[in-house]
Amino acid sequence: MSNTTRACVALLLLAAAPAFAQQAPAVAQQAPAVAQQVPAAGATPPAPVAWSSLAPEQQKVLSRFAAQWDSLPPARQQALAHGSDRWLGMSAEQRDKARERFSHWQSLPPEQRHALRSRWQRFQELPPNEQARVRENFHKFQQLPPAQRQMLREQWHKASPAERQQMIEHARERGEKGQMPRAPPQASRPHR
Repeated sequence: MSNTTRACVALLLLAAAPAFAQQAPAVAQQAPAVAQQVPAAGATPPAPVAWSSLAPEQQKVLSRFAAQWDSLPPARQQALAHGSDRWLGMSAEQRDKARERFSHWQSLPPEQRHALRSRWQRFQELPPNEQARVRENFHKFQQLPPAQRQMLREQWHKASPAERQQMIEHARERGEKGQMPRAPPQASRPHR
């Protein structure tokens, strides 16, 4: 495998890992995860959302919560209201994709869901310019042919932690200089 390909692997996987978590299902279906988040110290607590203040279309989407709406925490009410807004703004194709992602999410083991939530939180803590760079690299990764994406994933998984770190650092250096990525030198790795 060429050095350029190795560098691309590092750059794309570095950027793509946190971004995978951002492709979560509709917020209306994620409400349990959102409700677990604790507001920052000193932040004003969220205001409750009255059921009557929701549009009829939102009430229809959220109908399974109607009986318990007043007993839900305000943060969850807000998340559900926001999620229903997003859901109503989606095309049929977007809704199908959201359902598919949610079904996949539910099939993941709890440890993997926890890891993805942690990655998402780390992504959210990045400065906006870093988030934009991660998204851009993720979209580049998604545009690669499926076979190449799979090959890059396998290469990443086969790399040792030290090799991964070296690939990440090299990709960052290249990105800061605006240069095309190249693979880091393979000092200690024997040829196979």
